[in-house]
Amino acid sequence: MTATLGATPTIVLVGHGMVGQRFLEALAERGLTATHRVVVLCEEPRPAYDRVALTSYFAGKTPEDLSMTDMEFIETHGIELFVGDPAETIDREAKKVTARSGQVFEYDVLVLATGSYPFVPPVPNKDAAGCFVYRTIEDLLAIEEYAKKVDVGAVVGGGLLGLEAAGALKGLGLTSHIVEFAPRLMPVQVDDGGGAALLRTIEDMGLSVHTGVGTQEIVVGEDGAVTGMKLSDGSELATGMVVFSAGVRPRDQLARDCGLTVGERGGISVDEQCRTVNDPHVFAIGECALASDGRVYGLVAPGYEQAETAAATIATDEASFTGADMSTKLKLLGVDVASFGDAHGATADCLDVVYSDSRSGVYKKLVIGRDGELLGGILVGDAEAYGTLRAFTGSVPPVSPESLVLPAGSGGGAQLGPSALPDDAIICSCHNVSKGAIRGAVTDHQCTTVPEVKKCTKAGTGCGSCVKVLGQLVTAELEASGVVVDKGLCGCFGQTREELYEIVLALRINTYQDLLDRYGRDGAKGGDGCEICKPAVASIIASLAPTIGASGYVLEGEQAALQDSNDHFLANLQKNGSYSVVPRIPGGEITPEGLIVIGEIARDFGLYTKITGGQRIDMFGARVEQLPLIWARLVDAGFESGHAYGKSLRTVKSCVGQTWCRYGVQDSVRMAIDLELRYRGLRSPHKLKSAVSGCARECAEAQSKDFGIIATSNGWNLYVGGNGGATPRHADLLAQDLDDAELIKLIDRFLMFYIRTADRLERTSTWLERIPGGLDHIRDVVVEDSLGICEELESLMTAHVSNYADEWASTINDPEKLARFVSFVNAPDTPDPVVGFVPERDQIKPDLPLLSIGLRPADVLEGSAQR
Repeated sequence: MTATLGATPTIVLVGHGMVGQRFLEALAERGLTATHRVVVLCEEPRPAYDRVALTSYFAGKTPEDLSMTDMEFIETHGIELFVGDPAETIDREAKKVTARSGQVFEYDVLVLATGSYPFVPPVPNKDAAGCFVYRTIEDLLAIEEYAKKVDVGAVVGGGLLGLEAAGALKGLGLTSHIVEFAPRLMPVQVDDGGGAALLRTIEDMGLSVHTGVGTQEIVVGEDGAVTGMKLSDGSELATGMVVFSAGVRPRDQLARDCGLTVGERGGISVDEQCRTVNDPHVFAIGECALASDGRVYGLVAPGYEQAETAAATIATDEASFTGADMSTKLKLLGVDVASFGDAHGATADCLDVVYSDSRSGVYKKLVIGRDGELLGGILVGDAEAYGTLRAFTGSVPPVSPESLVLPAGSGGGAQLGPSALPDDAIICSCHNVSKGAIRGAVTDHQCTTVPEVKKCTKAGTGCGSCVKVLGQLVTAELEASGVVVDKGLCGCFGQTREELYEIVLALRINTYQDLLDRYGRDGAKGGDGCEICKPAVASIIASLAPTIGASGYVLEGEQAALQDSNDHFLANLQKNGSYSVVPRIPGGEITPEGLIVIGEIARDFGLYTKITGGQRIDMFGARVEQLPLIWARLVDAGFESGHAYGKSLRTVKSCVGQTWCRYGVQDSVRMAIDLELRYRGLRSPHKLKSAVSGCARECAEAQSKDFGIIATSNGWNLYVGGNGGATPRHADLLAQDLDDAELIKLIDRFLMFYIRTADRLERTSTWLERIPGGLDHIRDVVVEDSLGICEELESLMTAHVSNYADEWASTINDPEKLARFVSFVNAPDTPDPVVGFVPERDQIKPDLPLLSIGLRPADVLEGSAQR
């Protein structure tokens, strides 16, 4: 089949990655999709997705979540997208492209966005079973599958993708090694000092790092599968799989085959308009292009700029690409790493200003010119100031360089707000958006929120590292314009959550209605409130209940009407209208008798059972009217609520510690049980998770928790502000070598200070990064008592511990409270007819088609009519 050239000019795009998608958007913005036929040949089996966030797949994101392609956009603009059908040949004389399917497309303009391919060192057995690259979603799917049958994995390459790959292998349960030929990790982005700080932090996570050595050979077994690696220093490394992440090379073979000029080290040579140097009808953008300044750019921001330049040139607008800012901010395994400007100090006569704290894994270096000009810098472990510092690059900051690297609270640290930045400072390097453009979005286009500014300018829609500064700029510009920036919790309260907490505590207000009537906005007083403030205030009252004279039981009186859907029935609502039952198993320790009770209950009520990552047993599929019956048996057996439904403490995981493990140095199980029983039921702005590891091997993954404890030979190290999930963060060391009493005292203070000052639904990780001064301020408050409030924080926690009562034990003994556990108030004995199940793997799963028709067939599951 040949697509013939007609009256409508045709643009053929070869490659549909992030840069290719940005090119399509730039065409649409200039109206070219209305005047041109646009054909896209995509090699991968899926359209453009976020390759920058590739590793988030292992944190729970699906390939669909990573997609950057809005099919409505494709259809609206008449773009012909051919997925899984790459270009195979280009005939420049005839101006035709032939795809793998055999289709031939004539073009007026051809744009090559073929990206790059992973470099695999030419070592023996590099293609053996168990060898992978780390570049596409398909690569990740293959790695995930193969990892199920091995225990150890090694990554060749200690750059950005290499560290992400090693983290992914660790997340898959493998012992992970990193082999880097250079003498330090991330040799392009950081110097020796930054590499050392990064190395310490990553090794503390349990990853093994081998720097200054290369891979000589992949060792295979009789079956041809990987069994190890031989390294250049003569050592051998036993491993079941190898992931190559040793850099990339431009994919320019298609260009070579059709006679386009390529650079000596690869890359399709282009001019300042991104046209190929020997064919004005062909453009090249992204990682396949050798720019006019002689560089191949591997970051997405320059690729976007090239895409916009090519689209503008095709539209006969003036545009050029002569180079790009290579600044970058990354979060690798929860560690912030950033570099900007002349990070390695190549400028003549420049000076370094360095701050290094090996204890907390923080390294900051600024490169300063003789005249005080900020030339560049490196930040490891704390990149809070990246957005501001990068924007000041090329100018003389209004404060001394030393004050820019010293931590807050040290007596010398300076906080530069967005008002100090010049208007030409680039805030969003992904889309080249200046501070002036952001100010203009507020003043000229009447944008009043960050999402509106994002839509207007595209700032913050790339890597996202500028969003914090973006928010500060929007607020500052609104305030400078005389606009009162509403920082209230919601439409009912003009105060923040922190301010409401202080009001409730100081005035001992113990009902939502009283708080609303006295401190609500004028239009909200006397009303019913909203779905934002009701659960938020309910959480505040519950966390302060013993102190302010309120009931700590969340279904008592007015409190019952304030709760989220899960708290309303003290259980997690599932997708088919059934509920899960999660009894508390402190520290993950359970007796055989306890296991039998749970098994018998699950069997008798026909529940689906699963062991969770929090070392508990979840039972799914309970109808609302069954919950009291199930919990009556659990409470009778000595179990209590696991609070899986509440914004409160969930679990304190543990390894087996020194009692059983030959590496353990402290009794981690005892400590985990003590902590879980102490903080159970503690209501907070968001859920809380914890873990205790009995040694530095960190089997309980304590550094991924809101508060995590790791045993040392001298006591306990306390880490705070970690979390897993979609945006994982490595916890920070708050204090070390604590005895039991010191540890509990600091956790008491930390948790109550978090509950007191965090925003609604704000995890400790986000709170720690948002609160002025960050970790140093929190350390000053909870360790040094700089605010003089530690006695009060301890008193509040003591009141919680002393007055704790199990919510389910209170419920099953109160007939009035039990009355709420029905599907229909007017027919309390009638179960919900659309809650049905079908069998799967000797258990049950929700009958989702049943929900769509609103009817439950009698024979869905044998015996389920009695459930």
